[in-house]
Amino acid sequence: MENNKLVYKYFDDDDFLRITNKIKELELRTSGEIRVLFKDSHSFLSKNKSTAQIAHDEFFRLKMNETRDKTGILLFFLLEKRSFYICADEGIHSLVNQETWDKIRDKIQLCFKDGDYLHGILSGLDDIGSILSKHFPRKSDDTDELSNAVEF
Repeated sequence: MENNKLVYKYFDDDDFLRITNKIKELELRTSGEIRVLFKDSHSFLSKNKSTAQIAHDEFFRLKMNETRDKTGILLFFLLEKRSFYICADEGIHSLVNQETWDKIRDKIQLCFKDGDYLHGILSGLDDIGSILSKHFPRKSDDTDELSNAVEF
């Protein structure tokens, strides 16, 4: 994590553990696969891309599109630009529109404006978990297909 110095301006290792544990807790109720990714800055190759485009690139790099039911969802934070995007796979997107994720994004942003970064993310994850458990309840043969750890 040495290359990710900016992220430590807002979070510490205990915060990352809380986020990871929240994802584990939520995935006990849904077949959805939730990931959180922080990037301090964009790469040279992505300098002309929007945050949404970078999030989609990262979604595929993390192989989130390879889940059994296409139920991956990524919370992507680009700290240098102070922006983030919620990116859902086609299985989720077929039932939940982007406007829903944008409302959650706006709610998270309000917490960020107050300097309550961890609460913003945990609250957003709770909202995402509620939506996923409604549309994609956990199946009896469900397995945790992706890591729950925060990605950098």
